[in-house]
Amino acid sequence: MPQKKLSFLYLLFVFIIVISCQKKEKNTDLQENKKLQIEKLLVIADRFYDNKKLDTSFYYYNKIHLLCNPVQDADISVKALNRMANIQQTHEDYIGSKSTLTEALPYLKHIKNPNISWNTYNLLGNGYVKTADYTTALTYFNKALTLKTSESKKEFIKKNIGFVYMKEGKHFEAIGIFEHYLENNDVSTNPKDYAQVLNDLGFCYFQIKDPEAISYLKKALKIRSEINDNLGLGFTYYNLALYYLKNDQALAKKYMLLSNQNFINTKSLINSMDALKLLIDNSNGSDLKKHSIQYVETVERISEIRNRSKNKLAKIKYDSKKEKNENLILKTYKARNELQIEKQKTINIISYVVIVLSLSLILTLYFYLTSKGKKVKIEATYFSETRISKKLHDELANDIYHTMAFAEHKNLSIVENKEQLLQNLDDIYSRTRDISKENSPLITDENFIFHLEEMIEGFSTPKISIITTAAASINWNQFEKIKKTTVYRVLQELLVNMKKHSNATLVTIVFEKTEKSIMINYSDNGKGTDVNTITFKNGLHNVENRLLAIKGTIDIATAPDQGFQIFIKFPIS
Repeated sequence: MPQKKLSFLYLLFVFIIVISCQKKEKNTDLQENKKLQIEKLLVIADRFYDNKKLDTSFYYYNKIHLLCNPVQDADISVKALNRMANIQQTHEDYIGSKSTLTEALPYLKHIKNPNISWNTYNLLGNGYVKTADYTTALTYFNKALTLKTSESKKEFIKKNIGFVYMKEGKHFEAIGIFEHYLENNDVSTNPKDYAQVLNDLGFCYFQIKDPEAISYLKKALKIRSEINDNLGLGFTYYNLALYYLKNDQALAKKYMLLSNQNFINTKSLINSMDALKLLIDNSNGSDLKKHSIQYVETVERISEIRNRSKNKLAKIKYDSKKEKNENLILKTYKARNELQIEKQKTINIISYVVIVLSLSLILTLYFYLTSKGKKVKIEATYFSETRISKKLHDELANDIYHTMAFAEHKNLSIVENKEQLLQNLDDIYSRTRDISKENSPLITDENFIFHLEEMIEGFSTPKISIITTAAASINWNQFEKIKKTTVYRVLQELLVNMKKHSNATLVTIVFEKTEKSIMINYSDNGKGTDVNTITFKNGLHNVENRLLAIKGTIDIATAPDQGFQIFIKFPIS
């Protein structure tokens, strides 16, 4: 049994390993497919972004973000959110941009590439600058400054911090940062950034009434003109207008108009509003009316564009989120179905294992019982052979020896001696035939009654008469083989005992059938015995055991010199 338990545990272990490997392989395949899908979408999104098709790229970046696991795929997910926020800022949706970037903040701790976190903090800082929340903007710029990035990125953030100081009116702090930037960079590094620093530095010097302001503004104007930085020119023209406003009204108004026109050409309407405000404050008559109307139209247009853009991008996010939720529902149903299928597979495999184990146990039990049956059969054969050998020795060998001695020492020409010899040989023959019949195989088919009567008749001798009544009137075919065998062997055993011990001359065997049972009444006129001294040994013991096997009963009536009677009863079914 321990070996069977070990076999079962081994099969169970193998089964668990197989199921685990299948699930692991399936999960690996799903992750690989998902990774390939994300990479493919990222290529598409980047291509649209580089081609300035921002709305389409926004859709794909949002799809990537929803598809990513924000912990395992933090770099890709946050990069997608950064691009989405940048597109929103391009559309001047700074509130939406901050909302998008806020989604990325919890997952920055999982970022492996610090440049992605740097981009998130920088975009957040710019968003808060545009909404005039300079304190929060500085917080995020300083976070970006602490990251392990390149020196150029650090210089870029410092420049943005200088811009925040400038907006807060901290012009000396801003000048310190801008001059440090100019000392460590030249125009060839990045003409656009270099010109912006010159412009902002000129504005700061103008605010502190330093005459150096004009030289920085003119240098910025020159570089921006050379590189066709129209948006940057709009800011420089605006600062020049402020610089000449007190001393040269005509030149100042010229720069105001140029600033407004550049902002309009670059579709920077919010900056155009600042230029128009300056024009309104320094105009009168028809110019004042014209600029005022233009200002109102610009405000309305900005509001319309912002709302349209905001709604469009919000709709993209909403639709994508709705699509994701629907997909999650579908995936849930699919997962349930797959789980049900997996459960069914598991049940099937367990069933197969149980069937195999059951078959193994059945086969083991079959071979065990077969082996045991063979052993019992061998033991029974041995016992039978031993019993026959004992009978041959006890009952025949001595008789044959005495008969041989009688023939050797007696005069066989005398009639009485001759008859005695023949009687002895007849007795030996009868006993030999009885032993043969006792151990021969029974025939329990439809000829059973013939063989039964033949066996009974075999015990008749010239000195012993056996009378049988009503045996043939019973339909023996309705009885099981074991009951017919029992009847045969019990009567055989009784007749053997009669012949050996009772000295009977008359035997009667009466068969009687009732509705539920069969009764057999055996009696002889032998010498009988005291019923109180009977011990169930040998023959009678065998009789009793055989009858108990078919739920039968035995009742003995005998007394000295009054014969021997046995009443047998057993149920029909």
